[in-house]
Amino acid sequence: MTFLRLQTKKIIIFGLANKKSVACAIGRVLVEEGAEVIHVVRSQERAQTARKLFPESPVFICDVEDEANIIRVRDEIKASIDAPIAGIVHSIAFANYSEGLKPFHATLKKDFLQAVDISCFSFISIAHHFKDLLAKDGSMVTISISSTRMAAENYGYMAPVKAALESSLCFLTKSFSAFSEVRFNAVCPSLLKTSASAGIPGYIDSYLFAEKVIPRKKALKTKEAADVAVFLLSERSSGMTGQCLVVDAGMALNYFDAEIVSKSVS
Repeated sequence: MTFLRLQTKKIIIFGLANKKSVACAIGRVLVEEGAEVIHVVRSQERAQTARKLFPESPVFICDVEDEANIIRVRDEIKASIDAPIAGIVHSIAFANYSEGLKPFHATLKKDFLQAVDISCFSFISIAHHFKDLLAKDGSMVTISISSTRMAAENYGYMAPVKAALESSLCFLTKSFSAFSEVRFNAVCPSLLKTSASAGIPGYIDSYLFAEKVIPRKKALKTKEAADVAVFLLSERSSGMTGQCLVVDAGMALNYFDAEIVSKSVS
């Protein structure tokens, strides 16, 4: 028995896209800990990728933009398991930048609402539809960002969407407390080298800047965020719910680094 006590525990991970995904890193740590991982991905193509990366894990398909798919995959997973689900990981986000970067006040309503639906409401919907499959003391973990109060222009409207996601944690905790002890928490990493992040306009420059701001001068590794997520899935975090754990390697405390200040004002 390891410290996290996750051996044979069933954990569902929503959102694996490829080997660089946060969902993939979380899955790998869970497998190392002896957990039984179930992947839920958006498409058949991603299912093929998931099966290659996790040949021992069941893989299901669900595009969360259609709530009926969440109900369907719930039923499919229910028919395939013989024990409660100990935890669910929600590693899903989407923003439509196909028309290029716009100032925040020019955000298109359809793009904003789609981002809220996929990136935030899906977490609430999964919690609702999977509540009877979750163990009484289960854990749900989502992935946010290190700060929703920083106006990073290239991140656009996703920071307010992530703020809504973070706010949902306390409301889900409260509503679930009527019938369970299920916990809801978020991992909030600084900039990561993922394929999804690469689709954000200007992300590479922001990533390189973050690397200079972080005191150790090395960007956060995806596995470092994954390790925190796995801790939150384990019983060792039983006293934590409704929390947003910032994992930024000290980035937020070092914006006034002397070298950076000197270069910016010279």
